[in-house]
Amino acid sequence: MSEVIIRKAVQTDCASMLALIKELAEYEKALHEVTLTLGEFIEDGFGASPVWGAFVAEFDGEIVGISLYYDRYSTWKGRRLYLEDLVVTERLRGKQIGKNLFDATLEYGKSNQYSGMVFQVLNWNEPAINFYRKYSPKFDDEWFNVSIEFKE
Repeated sequence: MSEVIIRKAVQTDCASMLALIKELAEYEKALHEVTLTLGEFIEDGFGASPVWGAFVAEFDGEIVGISLYYDRYSTWKGRRLYLEDLVVTERLRGKQIGKNLFDATLEYGKSNQYSGMVFQVLNWNEPAINFYRKYSPKFDDEWFNVSIEFKE
């Protein structure tokens, strides 16, 4: 296998990143929930007030994985890094790409003085749960996920 390069995302990666996000949504049986346009995605990551950052995994000139994160604030813990998506294209899973992306994101959080990193994982996604267990995370059974939609 050729070398996989982990690097910070740049604007020209956005179309490939959005394709991976849709691949994840399809895996999670929720592709119909993805309403974000490429223009919005680019603006939100590289516009005047970026709200997300990301690492990408590049293999043979193709973006094959992403780790997308943003700032979160806890009144108990302070600045927290929120991992929104960790995605590796299905054909390349099991080759340490996800681990390398996750490790790069953890290192980013540590080196930028975040107090920790938080994320969600679907309770039926055993491969992802088993992946995260290697990092000794705290799984929380007390809190419900809640969202309110502002646009349809």
